Amino acid sequence: MKITKVNTYFVRPRWGFVEIETDEGITGWGEAVLEGHAAAVLACVQEYKDYLIGQDPARIEDIWSTIYRAGFYRGGGVLMSAISGIDQALWDIKGKVFNAPAWQLMGGACRDKMKVYSWIGGDRPSDVGAAAREKMEEGFSAIKMNATEELQMIDTYDKIDAVLERVAAIREACGKYFGIAIDFHGRVHKPMAKVLAKKLEEFDPMFIEEPVLCENMECFKEIAAACNIPIATGERLFTKYDFKRLLEAGGVDIIQPDLSHAGGLTEVKKIGAMAEAYDVALAPHCPLGPIALAACLNVDATSYNAVIQEQSMGIHYNVGKTVLDYVDNKEDFKFVNGFVDLPKLPGLGVQVNKALVLEENKTPHNWKNPVWHHADGSVAEW
Repeated sequence: MKITKVNTYFVRPRWGFVEIETDEGITGWGEAVLEGHAAAVLACVQEYKDYLIGQDPARIEDIWSTIYRAGFYRGGGVLMSAISGIDQALWDIKGKVFNAPAWQLMGGACRDKMKVYSWIGGDRPSDVGAAAREKMEEGFSAIKMNATEELQMIDTYDKIDAVLERVAAIREACGKYFGIAIDFHGRVHKPMAKVLAKKLEEFDPMFIEEPVLCENMECFKEIAAACNIPIATGERLFTKYDFKRLLEAGGVDIIQPDLSHAGGLTEVKKIGAMAEAYDVALAPHCPLGPIALAACLNVDATSYNAVIQEQSMGIHYNVGKTVLDYVDNKEDFKFVNGFVDLPKLPGLGVQVNKALVLEENKTPHNWKNPVWHHADGSVAEW
């Protein structure tokens, strides 16, 4: 079997899909996107065609290593997101060749189903108590929300109190044991992160996410010392080498590599295994589409330290189109009591609605994240 064609597509709300065709008629799908930089990533996928056309798609490790190493420059969001989409598509092909889900070819499952959480609150969170209660009534046992709007390095405590009020509303609405994950989203700098983390302790959060950016990963230990809440991070790291530095720096309890940014199934499986050796949990980042979610679930199935899976159904970013719009086997992505079954179909386990993909690609999206400013006019972290 040989690779004959590599197709790329823009699809709303902000995603990019990759389709790899073979001379035996078996096609694989991947999701290659860096949110806000979809055009750059899909152009990079097209650049990598020279490494792919004519190759045996079964040689996933060899193709991955060739693309990563032979280009001399490596790592970073764009290059690794392109590799991620290609890798997903190759695993999709391999599973279809062997008529088995990818997780069966990666060592088999160590669990029967995967716990998932749902997003509430939007970029500027409000009415989160009622929203969390609604998710609980839908069967979810955990949600995630953005903690706060923009915060300057040293800011006023009314903003801290507003965060505490929102989390208190969720705890009151959903009870003591409902899971609350609080995403600082890199909007908070170390001085206020220590304050906020300490004050959130009374609400027993499931975890706090990105209390500071990973470029300041040496600070995680200091924040961990300020509170007794598990710390999660990793969506803006891209290789096993990035995660090696994070794990060695300490202070982090949950890593969140993104299957569409951190090298696909091949690399994230290795990253998850590294984390297990540090007694650190795995919770893949996935505010993306159905192919990325399916890829995550295949890695979750085989990773002992996978604890919970993000998914974007109902997330505030999904405007115009949403996850299941692109899926023909929608029943395989049904959530029951806060869990989803492992992928059932061969490959990644998602039947892509290609007709819709082709239609969407006729008018490519150009999604960009908001640009925020502080009251003094300086640019704020979003």
